[in-house]
Amino acid sequence: MSLLRRRKQQQLPPSEGDGSDHDDNDKGKKPSSSSAPPSKEPTRRTKAKWSCVDSCCWLVGCVCSAWWLLLFLYNAMPASFPQYVTEAITGPLPDPPGVKLQKEGLRAKHPVVFVPGIVTGGLELWEGHQCAEGLFRKRLWGGTFGDVYKRPLCWVEHMSLDNETGLDKPGIRVRSVTGLVAADYFVPGYFVWAVLIANLARIGYEEKTMYMAAYDWRLSFQNTEVRDQTLSRIKSNIELMVATNGGNRVVVIPHSMGVLYFLHFMKWVEAPPPMGGGGGPNWCEKHIKAVMNIGGPFLGVPKAVAGLFSSEAKDVAVARAIAPDVLDSDFLGLQTLRHLMRMTRTWDSTMSMLPKGGDTIWGNLDWSPEDGLECKAKKHKTNDTEVSKDSNGENIEVQPEPINYGRLVSFGKDVAEAPSSEIEQIEFRDAVKGNDIVHSNASCREIWTEYHELGWGGIKAVADYKVYTASSVIDLLHFVAPRMMQRGNVHFSYGIADNLDDPKYQHYKYWSNPLETKLPNAPDMEIISMYGVGIPTERAYVYKLAPQAECYIPFRIDASADGGEENKCLKGGVYLADGDETVPVLSAGYMCAKGWRGKTRFNPAGSKTYVREYSHSPPSTLLEGRGTQSGAHVDIMGNFALIEDIIRIAAGATGEEIGGDQVYSDIFKWSEKIKLKL
Repeated sequence: MSLLRRRKQQQLPPSEGDGSDHDDNDKGKKPSSSSAPPSKEPTRRTKAKWSCVDSCCWLVGCVCSAWWLLLFLYNAMPASFPQYVTEAITGPLPDPPGVKLQKEGLRAKHPVVFVPGIVTGGLELWEGHQCAEGLFRKRLWGGTFGDVYKRPLCWVEHMSLDNETGLDKPGIRVRSVTGLVAADYFVPGYFVWAVLIANLARIGYEEKTMYMAAYDWRLSFQNTEVRDQTLSRIKSNIELMVATNGGNRVVVIPHSMGVLYFLHFMKWVEAPPPMGGGGGPNWCEKHIKAVMNIGGPFLGVPKAVAGLFSSEAKDVAVARAIAPDVLDSDFLGLQTLRHLMRMTRTWDSTMSMLPKGGDTIWGNLDWSPEDGLECKAKKHKTNDTEVSKDSNGENIEVQPEPINYGRLVSFGKDVAEAPSSEIEQIEFRDAVKGNDIVHSNASCREIWTEYHELGWGGIKAVADYKVYTASSVIDLLHFVAPRMMQRGNVHFSYGIADNLDDPKYQHYKYWSNPLETKLPNAPDMEIISMYGVGIPTERAYVYKLAPQAECYIPFRIDASADGGEENKCLKGGVYLADGDETVPVLSAGYMCAKGWRGKTRFNPAGSKTYVREYSHSPPSTLLEGRGTQSGAHVDIMGNFALIEDIIRIAAGATGEEIGGDQVYSDIFKWSEKIKLKL
């Protein structure tokens, strides 16, 4: 009651005289009509204004509340609920391959070795600078990538290698994570090897019969042995697994760049020391049953050219066209692509994936093996024409627009489409470079790239050459990034051997190029190339000069170049061919389709080779996740058909017993167009 009384007193209008007497005298009196009504101002509450900060706080609160609610529901629901919902919408799910083959009676037999590719293996910090305090043995690559956001420049510094040696910078030690966890998931929820490992476990595999050959994928292949003795560890582990599993030889499963890494290993292990592992000429025959290469860039990928030339790919070019301030300017001081170039150009491994074989393999200004290709995802036709109707309704034959895939880099869409006789090229190799572009401030030294030393004369010379094929693009990179390519020349080669018996090919720089080395003397070892098809894949690029700015990258993909309805192979400045979204069919399939097929000079022992293609089928609903029939470069690791093939081989089957060749593309037709002495 006292509380109510106080609140009533606060609502009464203040009196001019003594409070108590006035109140007593006025009791029961009605206010006269002439007297002014009491003021209502003190009784009005002032409404607070709704500010932008309030809106932001309200939004954050709603998002957080929704997140915690969903998290609670996710943890509270039965483990089988997501599968129940999925089956209710899409129908019963097929058994995973491991369950299916376990019911058929398959059991673990041959030990399995996984060789991860570039960027999919985790890297952790063992020693760092002061800015990396508290990160000892924490993942710098893989996992949550939390430190990319917390301390980005410190992260770039520690992920970069020494620009002169290609090894660790002083005071920094970053090493590969070991064990199956090194590459089972790239980030939480994004599997790489996890699905395959889980299915192998269904038929009896465990950690003692599975080995992840993790390595620091930033280093050149030989430097992984120089610094970490990784090749020696792989050799020892394979020998141990064979010895402890009844003499059963291993099945090796490399993925992506891991395919080239293991190709290097097979030459290293048999070569005499100190350059090699000293295993002798029959080591592979004694220890390896099969090499099942997944998405192997045997002959390189055009994507590596764009990455080293301008730190771009198709998706980056589109993003830069949509939001140029984020990637191109000094917006918020990010300088994103320049820092990316500074870092990736110290990773020598990226140079292993530059196109190999020159114009003989990839084509020239007038020709390429894929001539006549139709750019239609998932559809593979044998004819080179399509039928449409004219204005009178009669069928007419329409020839597809010719694509000059041999022109890996063209400056301008008109150059990419022009007849070669009309292209006037001005030699760039002897052009005078000069330090005459604007780059003098301190921030440029922090994000140093070799473009700072190219000068306007060098930049103009590159553009005036107009078009580059697989042969001249190597010279282009030597011109714009001489220090990087000088390191690369020590470890990699991109040509075709005239005489494989020449002693020079015993050097390790040739071991990862299948056109400059022989397969091991292992007639009982099978080599299977497994890759996805039916996805538009980067094959060539249209470039333009970038506007001059401080510390800029002078070249960029011309995202405005588009083929429209007439040429669906050109999208956003990128010419697309068939592949798995990263590796074109030509690179993944040629060696097993022709280069190594039967006894050739590259396969003198006649090891059996097979091509296994998996036609891409995207998931029909979001509930299917990344799908079980995907042919994409990484998602194929969850492809049920591919996993089943691997398990059958690991359980003792041969390549012939799983069906031999399985082909949806024109790889055999394209291979016949390549005139290579075999």
